[in-house]
Amino acid sequence: MTDNRLRQLHAAGQSVWLDYIDRTILQNGDLQRLIDNDAVMGMTSNPSIFEKALSEGGAYDEQIQRVADGRTPMELFELIETDDVRTACDLFAPTFRATGGADGFVSIEVSPGVANDAAATVIEAHRLWETVARPNLMVKVPGTTEGASAVRELIADGVNVNITLLFAVAAHASVIDAYMEGLETRLAKGMPVSGLSSVASFFVSRVDTEVDKRLDRAAAAAPDQASWLNGLRGRAAVANARLAYRLFQKRFTSRRWEALSRHGAQVQRPLWASTSTKNPAYRDVLYVEELIGPHTVNTIPPATIDAFRDHGVVERTVDAHYADADACMADLERAGIDFADVTAGLLRDGLASFQKSFDRLLAGLEHKTAALVR
Repeated sequence: MTDNRLRQLHAAGQSVWLDYIDRTILQNGDLQRLIDNDAVMGMTSNPSIFEKALSEGGAYDEQIQRVADGRTPMELFELIETDDVRTACDLFAPTFRATGGADGFVSIEVSPGVANDAAATVIEAHRLWETVARPNLMVKVPGTTEGASAVRELIADGVNVNITLLFAVAAHASVIDAYMEGLETRLAKGMPVSGLSSVASFFVSRVDTEVDKRLDRAAAAAPDQASWLNGLRGRAAVANARLAYRLFQKRFTSRRWEALSRHGAQVQRPLWASTSTKNPAYRDVLYVEELIGPHTVNTIPPATIDAFRDHGVVERTVDAHYADADACMADLERAGIDFADVTAGLLRDGLASFQKSFDRLLAGLEHKTAALVR
């Protein structure tokens, strides 16, 4: 087996997608080297990533000067992001072809403002899909109730979908149902399902960040239980993700799925997002090492990719300890941690954070345009 740990991940059934995009790495060969050397199989983008890309350096200045006149900041941003995503799709096109359309995807996100409007989400997703015009595009839709409705319609329409901001296993169940219903609708209309793909992006490290805060408060309020409560820190995120994978295994071996699979449908892979380690006390590759297994994707930021290449350990872990995951959730309940409240709050915070990034992005783009176009 190759000594490259990232390639070992691929051999273990996990696709690494780069959780980052900017024009520089698209043009200077850095992304191509990750594809060639490290078996990076895809890429994700979001408003936070583009905010960072647009605020640093002058890679976008020439385009802004050339096309900004008469465009709103939103129209200008959409032009910039779709250009970058289209370029990335072309770089991943050989991967897409080599895997028979199973991998090589690049994700682009609908704006946060439509997260709670299914109809608006569908309209914007179609516009992005048609603008980028690449078969290996995935449109990211937030995992809200309205988002699940949009997923159902988009899959039925033949649009690849990445459902993002999933924190609760129940929400994961809803988007699996939405995916299957969309496929069933296509089949009922006599349309093919073999060319469609979807991932369910389950966020990981943010769960530990929030649960650990609540455990700290519980330990301060009950010093006699502090040792036990502290022992639960850093365990909830992996346990939650493993239970999502267990759900994936169950749903995608069901009779309902088998009926779709016979027509060439692809499983909706679990995707582990937010996998950089936020707590420096934890291993820096924790959320990669503990969630390795078949039919999974891990979206990894550049620093964590470098860390895993250097010292990551590859073995099948995602479905090795379901009993421990159940026990962890039971312990959290006994500790007074309302996990449904945790995940609901994380979804609200995630949507708010993306909206803030989007607002800052548009404001920064407006400021940069004013400075460049005189």
